[in-house]
Amino acid sequence: MTDDHPAEAAPTPAPLRKIDTLTALSPAQSDTVLELLAEAARSDGQQAVSEQGRLQLRGGAREGVRHLLLSVDGDLVGYAQLEDTDPVEAPAAELVVHPAHRGRGHGRALGSALLGESGRRLRVWAHGGHSAARHLAQVLGLALFRELRQMRRPLTDLDLPDPVFPEGVSVRTFVPGQDDAAWLAVNAEAFAHHPEQGSLTQRDLDDRKAEPWFDPAGFFLAERTADGTGTGTGTGTTELVGFHWTKAHADEGLGEVYVVGVRPGAQGGGLGKALTTTGLRHLAQQGLPTAMLYVDADNKAAVSVYERLGFVTHETDLMYRTES
Repeated sequence: MTDDHPAEAAPTPAPLRKIDTLTALSPAQSDTVLELLAEAARSDGQQAVSEQGRLQLRGGAREGVRHLLLSVDGDLVGYAQLEDTDPVEAPAAELVVHPAHRGRGHGRALGSALLGESGRRLRVWAHGGHSAARHLAQVLGLALFRELRQMRRPLTDLDLPDPVFPEGVSVRTFVPGQDDAAWLAVNAEAFAHHPEQGSLTQRDLDDRKAEPWFDPAGFFLAERTADGTGTGTGTGTTELVGFHWTKAHADEGLGEVYVVGVRPGAQGGGLGKALTTTGLRHLAQQGLPTAMLYVDADNKAAVSVYERLGFVTHETDLMYRTES
């Protein structure tokens, strides 16, 4: 959620502003939105729309996803995405206004449109937690609901103990096509409490595999056999019990602990820490100077693990929601 203080300038006259709500974008519309997002990111120092939201700009209609395009005199100056796929929680949204068009009430207009589209049941991300976004949330009647931390640590001179895996567990890398279904199943179990991650589908996985950054050599799978021997062959009675998917942001010199998951029945034995260490060593070997990750601030156990691994909070994303 990105917009300047609405009180800094008079709102744009209503006849000049138009908001279109679409279930799918054309390739040309997707390109225009991505250009707007890139311009905003250059100005703000971070993306206003998440990776998942950016992936959902392309490829046609997606269940539960709507796009709000705000234009002034035919030029796109604002964008919002509303995703209504969580069976329990209110629809989630992200929004951004072009840096050259802020302070004119466009953020408030997009926020009000999102409230209307969601039936006034809404959650909105404010990446970076900037003061302007906090003010906009207040104007829209939204209250702080969730805090997501970005944590970082240096990878230069990485000095971590060798990873110790539970008895009978071995590690190999992801094989596209062969491991898709098993990974999706374990991901759903590991993140049953976290719908944004746990609800990923084959289409979502395919989107990520098609991205330039995807590298199966940095996607680690932990598996064990039914008899606990941990052959690591990925055949027979072997079962997947955990994973660490890393991601390289080469242009930014960042390696990301993209997602670490452990099947509920395998938790508590140090598997998550061992997988995290394995991924960090891989990222360091790529010559990346810094590692980053995202973790919910209220996940005290995970925050503690990452702090012991040398991570500190770098910045914070905030989620606001309606009180009803």
